Amino acid sequence: MEKRIELEKRGRSHDQIRELNLDNCRSTNIVGLDDSFVNLESLSMINIGLTSLKGFPNLPNLKRLELSDNRISNGLNHLKGSVNLQYLNLCGNKIKDIETLEPLKELKKLEILDLFNCEVTEQPEYRKKVFDMLPELKFLDGYDRNDQEIEDDEEEDGGEENDDDDIEDEDDDDEDDEGIDGADDDDDDDDEEVDEDDDEEDNEIGLSYLARDKIDEEDENNEFNPGDSEEDDDDIDEEDDFDDDEQQSADVSGGKTKAPAKGLKRKEPEDGQEDEEEEEEAE
Repeated sequence: MEKRIELEKRGRSHDQIRELNLDNCRSTNIVGLDDSFVNLESLSMINIGLTSLKGFPNLPNLKRLELSDNRISNGLNHLKGSVNLQYLNLCGNKIKDIETLEPLKELKKLEILDLFNCEVTEQPEYRKKVFDMLPELKFLDGYDRNDQEIEDDEEEDGGEENDDDDIEDEDDDDEDDEGIDGADDDDDDDDEEVDEDDDEEDNEIGLSYLARDKIDEEDENNEFNPGDSEEDDDDIDEEDDFDDDEQQSADVSGGKTKAPAKGLKRKEPEDGQEDEEEEEEAE
């Protein structure tokens, strides 16, 4: 343990150290840790093989102590010098009865206590007895008196309220919200521009459709109908026939046949026909 402490110090003096991690360094007793660590706030000695807390120093500023997975069965009175202790983890130790926990009554600021995997948790009315014995205790094995689960932030902070951190978190949230709002405004502006462009395109398309519809209507009005042309031709033929009938009637009523119109040339007989006629006359 002493070598591990020197390694964790990294050249710093004892009063400069606020956190110390000695997990898995293997030691059955407290060695090398003394009252000179006056500003130590967090100490972790998980799974180092401790059987007793004899020799545990007075650490007035200690707030968080991790002692899980050791073989501690008693001697919790050695923690009385840590008057500001708020979080104590004794999970996986050899604590068997409620009476072993009585020295913890001296720790008036203790708010969180964990005893998972200790035989004491099998005692009848274990939770009620522990809460009654330690009235300042808020959470036992992760739950409060009303069986409400502990929040992660409270467990990590050892039950300590940190107003400055809350204020900083709120400021960060406000900045994030402002950034999101600004991004949303930019997106809204872009959407409005896109909508305006879409409206202009829709108007142009609408005008083109109107113009096309007008042209189509004109084409329909002027569309060629073959039936109309045939009817016109029939009317003309009927008029011509009617004129011819009137002319023939006039000729008959006059008692004479109409002479051929002037300008018509008499048809000349062909050469062969003229010779035959001359031979017939000679005979």
